[in-house]
Formats: sequence, C-alpha cells, structure tokens
Amino acid sequence: MGGCTTPQASTSSDSTATAVEAKTTATTATTETATQTTSVSQNNSEIPGMNDLPQLEGKATVVMTVKGSPITIEVDGTNAPISAGNFVDLVQRGVYNGLSFHRVVRSPQPFVVQGGDPQSKDTSFPANRLGSGGFIDKNTGTERRIPLEIKPKGSDAPIYGKTFQEARISQPPLLTHKLGAVAMARSQMPNSASSQFYFALADLEFLDGSYAVFGYVTDGMDIVDKIQQGDRIDDAKVTQGAENLKNGGK
Repeated sequence: MGGCTTPQASTSSDSTATAVEAKTTATTATTETATQTTSVSQNNSEIPGMNDLPQLEGKATVVMTVKGSPITIEVDGTNAPISAGNFVDLVQRGVYNGLSFHRVVRSPQPFVVQGGDPQSKDTSFPANRLGSGGFIDKNTGTERRIPLEIKPKGSDAPIYGKTFQEARISQPPLLTHKLGAVAMARSQMPNSASSQFYFALADLEFLDGSYAVFGYVTDGMDIVDKIQQGDRIDDAKVTQGAENLKNGGK
C-alpha cells in the first residue's frame, strides 16, 4: 500500500492470499456517520452464506501449544461472533495442529506473528508461497471466507464487510490491537479472511478499524515473543466455552 512506512505484509496475486497490511490513512471523523446498531442477522443479507458460518455466542478459551509451551487465548464471541466462531470451529476440527508460523516481524519494531495457512502442514511446501492458503471445507469443496467483522465502541453489533474508513465510522473499535491481540489476517479484500490469524507483538493502533480482532492472549505472551518463522503449532484445544459454538462442523 503506497506511502506506508509501517511494517508491510507479503502480498500475493492470488485472491485467496491472507496478509496483514497497515492502514495508510486515518479514519475520517464526521458527525454525520453515527454507527448503525443492527444485529448480526440483520446484516446477513448483505453477505451471502453468512448465516451458515460458525458463530460463537459468548466466550471461549483456547490453549495453543507451541514447541511444548502453552499460549492461552480468550476468544470473544460476544463482540466478534463470526471471527471467534470460525477460529473455535477450526480449532475443534484440528486444522491448526501442525501448521507453521510463516511470518514473524519484529524489526525494525515488534509487529506480528502470523500463521494458520493449511498449506504449511506439508513440510515440503515452499516457504515463500505460504500466506496464500485458507481452510477448504470438505462439505463444499471451497475455501471458507469470513467477512470483515469489527464492532464499534457503543454499538450493539459489528459492522460487516467494510473497514471503518469505508463505512465512515468515527468511533474506535471495541476490540483494539493492543499487545497480545489475536486477529484475522486477510488480503486487501475485506471479506477474504479464512484460517490465517496473527498475534500483535505491540500496540498496533493503526490497524484498528481495518482488521478483525477476536480475542487476546491472557497467558503465555512470553511464548509468543519467542516464536520464530517456521515454528509449528503442536496442537490447539478448546478448554472452555465449546458449548457456545453454533453451526460448528465435525
């Protein structure tokens, strides 16, 4: 993205690429852009298939083990039901077990640790091509896509399919990119997220309103800080709140 001096993600010409990219301009604040407080179901008609996606009604706890050490994540389905539901569903399916972290940016300043590309399970898959894959649903034979989902502070429901800048939202998001945030990675297309996620290694306010935060590391951030590119997820398990998942797969 032209003119941006913040750390950049690798990009791909493939429309399924998922990568974190920094905002290049600030959200324009106006008094004419009050947040619409519509429910998830009221927004569903705008994005085909949204009703069928997994949703988390409440919170859940996921423990992700990397190189034998646990990272505890509180997943927030109250404020990001689809992003959280997708993550919990993929954890329960075992999708993340054995996948690598293909992108780690700590220089010139701490940025993100990104993983979740299913192609990384194949140890012979070229490392320079990772970042372009998503979860293929065996029931449909296609990649599951997750709409951009960000809840403005003071709103009853998230905004779907648009960044705050595109939707002309002046309020800050409820779930922010503070240190330890866990969020969905995506390409430049707002509704292109699938299985890839990232950990924020610092407060990254410039990503707020453009990428969907769905949880936070509550224990094990020291483990996240030690992750190197190529390190793999031993396994990930839902330890609490699995009963809050709706529309989950098998």
